[in-house]
Amino acid sequence: MKKPLLYRLFGIGKMPDREAATLRAEGVIFFDEALKGSLTYHDFRAPGRYSNWRRVWFTGTLALTKTRLAAFQNSRPAIDVPLADARIRELKISAEDETTALVAFDAGLFHADWSGTLEYRFRTERAREFVELINAVTGQSLET
Repeated sequence: MKKPLLYRLFGIGKMPDREAATLRAEGVIFFDEALKGSLTYHDFRAPGRYSNWRRVWFTGTLALTKTRLAAFQNSRPAIDVPLADARIRELKISAEDETTALVAFDAGLFHADWSGTLEYRFRTERAREFVELINAVTGQSLET
């Protein structure tokens, strides 16, 4: 799959070197960067923010190490959940099709004053591989 133009020209969507080094030290199982992605808000409420439906496009990174699941929206952390954390079982992780990995969860899972649903989609030819690997690492089927 062709990398986005902003990544090819300016490196937008590249994981910051410091975070990449941390992930390498943890033992990378899956890594794919410069992915076209979107974040969809459904019935979202947070202090000073609300949206019944909103989609934001970005270029990002999806990574799985021996100790955590990490995703970056542009160069900012979007998802960072240790595999030992019970909340990982609350994530709905699936391959919507051959080229789209979905990570969806209740917004209140990580922020007590948020509500609604957040859906991160990452366009990668390795979507099914990602789901299979996370299922193997967590020892359960997270796909819905």
